[in-house]
Amino acid sequence: MKKIRSYILATLFLTSLAISVSAQKAQTPPMGWMSWNLFEGNISEQSVKEITDALISSGMYDAGYEYVIIDDLWQGGRGADGKLFPDPEKFPNGMKALADYVHSKGLKLGIYTDVAEFTCAGKVGSLDYEEVDAKTFADWGMDYVKVDYCGAPKDLQTAIKRYTKMAKAIEISGREMVFAICEWGQRSPWLWGAEAGGQLWRTTWDLRDTWEHGDFYAGKAGIMEVLDRQADLSKYAGPGQWNDPDMLMVGLYGKGSSSSANGAAGCTDREYQSQMSLWSLLSAPLLACNDIRTMNAETKRIFTNKEVISINQDALGKQAKRLFKKGTIEIWGKQLADGDWAVGLLNRDDAKEQTISIDLNMLKIEGGVEIRDLWEHKSLGDFEGTYSAEVASHEVKLIRISSTQ
Repeated sequence: MKKIRSYILATLFLTSLAISVSAQKAQTPPMGWMSWNLFEGNISEQSVKEITDALISSGMYDAGYEYVIIDDLWQGGRGADGKLFPDPEKFPNGMKALADYVHSKGLKLGIYTDVAEFTCAGKVGSLDYEEVDAKTFADWGMDYVKVDYCGAPKDLQTAIKRYTKMAKAIEISGREMVFAICEWGQRSPWLWGAEAGGQLWRTTWDLRDTWEHGDFYAGKAGIMEVLDRQADLSKYAGPGQWNDPDMLMVGLYGKGSSSSANGAAGCTDREYQSQMSLWSLLSAPLLACNDIRTMNAETKRIFTNKEVISINQDALGKQAKRLFKKGTIEIWGKQLADGDWAVGLLNRDDAKEQTISIDLNMLKIEGGVEIRDLWEHKSLGDFEGTYSAEVASHEVKLIRISSTQ
């Protein structure tokens, strides 16, 4: 690992593009909504406006969701002046007018590009136009830029060079924009993403709308497969630099397109709640992708639980570690800024309820503790030594543990 780290740092130095990243960007994990799984190529000015309004009317904005992010297939092409322009049928009034609308509602707008010649969906990318595109995005009023890696060489050095160049372009664009690296974890971006100028980086293939696939590769990545790949990454996360295990599948119910491919038929509400619990423990970006204009009460309840969101948005910025694993039982925990602990008791068994016990001494809290269930919004009482709970199949009991001393 040290050799890899040294190589990465040397590569960054050789690019001569090292940048100074604003300390103010993404001090807590970004929260919002992303277009791909719901709309794909059907994204439009009207749908973005409707999602923006729904974020407010649903209570999600009040709960902390602030970004509306337009993914691939928004592009119309590149003009004779070298500048990108949006599809005129999908975005008849242009991106600046749309950004003005989103900003008028108190939200922020994000956009998508690629570090290769073409994007994943075959639209024009930003290779050799990094400064032009970053300045265009800034002029439009964008607040977040997701940058993919489709069509780019597989080697590590090229990835670092291209992402660093894009980050530099964003830095000098004249507007503060969060930079999201999306190379799917294939080149260990947690080792170099921050030095390259990113505020977050994908750690995995695109997540599918399923609890567990049984395999892990492009096109097959369920919630559990993705979770397993976060277990050793906690030391790379913190304020302004986040591991990104991809979007929340909550509320999709198998109605996405790419997210529902290869047998991903959707999850139960319990499984969606478990993903929300786990992503909050992981300090992951909380990016919805369902149709929030028509979501049901259960989906809204999962998205807007402020006690759960507070775990994700905790100022200390720690990512949970897997503290215990035996068979289908796991315990994940993270320390919070006020000294409390957030702990998730995960039952991965496909059928049976299981008793999960945590040795409170592993948290190094002296004396007694009070435990609160964050989904039930109630105190479970005072405990010493151990705590046990009955956890249903595919459930996560999310608790907050506070010292009583």
